[in-house]
Amino acid sequence: MKRVGSFLGDWWRLVVPYFKSEDWPWAIPLLVGAIVLTFTGVGLEVMFNEWNRRFYDSLQNKNEVVFWQEIVVFCWLAALFIMNAVARGIVSPYLRLRWRRWLTHHYIAHWLDGRGYYRIELQRTVDNVDQRIAEDLNYLGQYTMQLFLGVLSAVATLGSFIVILWTLSGPLSLAFIGLDVTIPGYMAIAALLYAIVGSALANVVGRRLIPLNFMRQRYEANFRFSLVRVRENAEGIALYRGEKEEAQGLNQRFADVFANGWHVLITQIQLAFYQSGYGQLAIIFPYLVTAPRFFAGAITLGIMMQTASAFGQVQGALSFFVDNYTSLAELRAVMDRLKGLQTAVDAKPPTAIAVEPNSAGGVAVDGLTLALPTGQALLENAGLTLAPGTSTLVQGESGSGKSTLFRALAGIWPFGQGKVHVPAGARVLFLPQKPYIPIGTLRDAVKYPDEHSAATDAEIVAALEAAHLGALTGRLDETAHWSNMLSGGEQQRLAIARALVFKPDWLFMDEATASLDPANEAAIYQELKARLPNTTVVSIGHSPALKQWHDRTIELQRTPGETGRLVEQPAA
Repeated sequence: MKRVGSFLGDWWRLVVPYFKSEDWPWAIPLLVGAIVLTFTGVGLEVMFNEWNRRFYDSLQNKNEVVFWQEIVVFCWLAALFIMNAVARGIVSPYLRLRWRRWLTHHYIAHWLDGRGYYRIELQRTVDNVDQRIAEDLNYLGQYTMQLFLGVLSAVATLGSFIVILWTLSGPLSLAFIGLDVTIPGYMAIAALLYAIVGSALANVVGRRLIPLNFMRQRYEANFRFSLVRVRENAEGIALYRGEKEEAQGLNQRFADVFANGWHVLITQIQLAFYQSGYGQLAIIFPYLVTAPRFFAGAITLGIMMQTASAFGQVQGALSFFVDNYTSLAELRAVMDRLKGLQTAVDAKPPTAIAVEPNSAGGVAVDGLTLALPTGQALLENAGLTLAPGTSTLVQGESGSGKSTLFRALAGIWPFGQGKVHVPAGARVLFLPQKPYIPIGTLRDAVKYPDEHSAATDAEIVAALEAAHLGALTGRLDETAHWSNMLSGGEQQRLAIARALVFKPDWLFMDEATASLDPANEAAIYQELKARLPNTTVVSIGHSPALKQWHDRTIELQRTPGETGRLVEQPAA
């Protein structure tokens, strides 16, 4: 019961928000429609059950007139049944489609807001977020509607047919085994006991499917992600002649898929074997227990067939858990994965670096402490002031924490504490060593991330030419995966063109020209100075040649086992 309560509580928290969302004018009517159609279907089953009695009685009595009358009634019932099935095939899937759209928008927004996606990748708290959003959200709606409407149908069927079955089955005397006992409505009691025992045994057989399905989704996503990595890094793999190692890695990933799939298959075979036997026994069982009364003349053939039909309906309703155990196991695994994603996104680090606006005009760091995700300190209680109009170069040995400082100034590093003061209303742009270039047109790639940029094509062309990418100026409308088409140096120059179009007040560059040769690097800085005279440039880099383009140099000094410190270097 504790596990059932936990399951229902988690399900409620995942499902209810949609029906309270802005889409409720569609969600509620569609849900009500699906419920009404489900109950209508049960009502048609009751009508078919009554028709069974009349039809088979007409056969037993050789009443041809009634026989043909019942054939006409059957045609009407069948038409209504078909219309109901078609309507159910429209309403429920459309509800699931709208629900999935809302869930996808909601989860993507939640994942991206507050940079939860970035913290998850840094801390590796959950795996394969893409799979959870792309597939698990779809499965949540699919299994929820299937099981929710199934439960309603089972309850309605049970309520409708248990009375019929109780009435039709009559009392059963146990005198034939020497007991002076009479059991009223014995078929209803037999159906109830049959389903309870069957459900308990199904849980014993199939409960292993829950963790197996959870791991199946993980292994499938890991394998798919590894295939994508090969595609995205095709050139590097080819240059290293790494095909053999990649094949081994991919085969190992798939070995996990295969091993888990084998365990799932074995468990499903065991469950299917049990379910099939359970179902086949349920077909013959009502005839076995009604045959003595039929042959004794106590009931007609029609009543026997109606009783068997009612027993099947009651047994089917009570056996809902047995028949849907696999879907329940899938839903539990899906819910666990979505809960894990929500928990990871909502988790906040115990400390945080606050980015606050100021009116002083410069960028200032106060009491800044930086640490790695492991907790290792990089910088402690540091202070730094960057004056507008004074270009600054930050240098230091590899691993000293320069890029971490860069991320802290950008306000995205979650491990540390202190304050970063940024001029209020200032346009700030951060260029990392490996630029992010979205899949789309070249025009949009240069404008990114300013989606409201008013830059003209002439300005974009001028920026590309200044960044020594004149060969691309005729391809502004071309949609491509530019990160795969451009070299590392070309990607960095495209980021420079982006800065020239964005025209920031403050431009922070973390090894943003490291892939360029000295001549191209010097030319790029000349263009920045000439075309962005009002932009304050803060660079992080190793090259001594960078000093000539900056007014000030700060070194991040850090010895192994100790926290670093920021040291002002004398002017050259």
